[in-house]
Amino acid sequence: MTIQPSVSSSIRAALLTAEPRAKVMATRDLARNWRLGQLAYSFDCAMPDAPAAPDKPELLPPAQMPRRKAGSGKGRIALWHALAHIEFVAIDLALDMAGRFGEEMGRDFVDDFLAIAADEAMHFALLARKLEALDSSYGALPAHGGLWQAASETAHDVRARLAIVPMVLEARGLDVTPSTLTRVRAQGDEHGAKILERILDDEIRHVAIGTRHFVKLAENDGESPQIAWKNLVHKHFRGGLKPPFNDSARDAAGLSLDFYGGIAS
Repeated sequence: MTIQPSVSSSIRAALLTAEPRAKVMATRDLARNWRLGQLAYSFDCAMPDAPAAPDKPELLPPAQMPRRKAGSGKGRIALWHALAHIEFVAIDLALDMAGRFGEEMGRDFVDDFLAIAADEAMHFALLARKLEALDSSYGALPAHGGLWQAASETAHDVRARLAIVPMVLEARGLDVTPSTLTRVRAQGDEHGAKILERILDDEIRHVAIGTRHFVKLAENDGESPQIAWKNLVHKHFRGGLKPPFNDSARDAAGLSLDFYGGIAS
């Protein structure tokens, strides 16, 4: 009898794959194998404290990130590179969510976050190809070094992880993408605009998934989801929630104004 590999060992292997193209392929294979029932629902190995990182890009603190004029050729490359880096880290965030909390949360949770990981891998691949079309590549520029911090600080608590990663960090993407889309269209880059539209549509669904799981946990504990979320944001998120907000996209994701309106700074 063939013994199936565990889903946790496959997730760990993808997290410890550093080279970007290889991580994309490992994530796609993992999501497909799970969907086809080829991985055992078993959590027989722990997740790493941090995913493996490629040699490039160089990771810098936010204050040390170089600033480039938005409309210049270098500025355009910097924009797409920053977006690619966000999506690359998002692969690991979704993988870690499934691997770290999947036993506690159940199969549906693993289904959801491995599907999200596959989406993020696809987003990264689109953005990496966009950089190549601009005669650049992922890793050619330095990148924000703090994106994994939220995962490290919420590794102990699935509710905290859901509150901060999908419901704060990914939700922020819903807010800023429309203005980026407008800027890209103004540059005559319809190909880039289509990539951003696809990412925005997918991210609404990702925020909705995270919000749904969070609300269910809070309600099962007899708590108000909105109050529970605000308490966790105050405890675990150091930056303020700053407008403008994409209220329609947030509402479509189930993250209505009664969650974030009272704590916006």
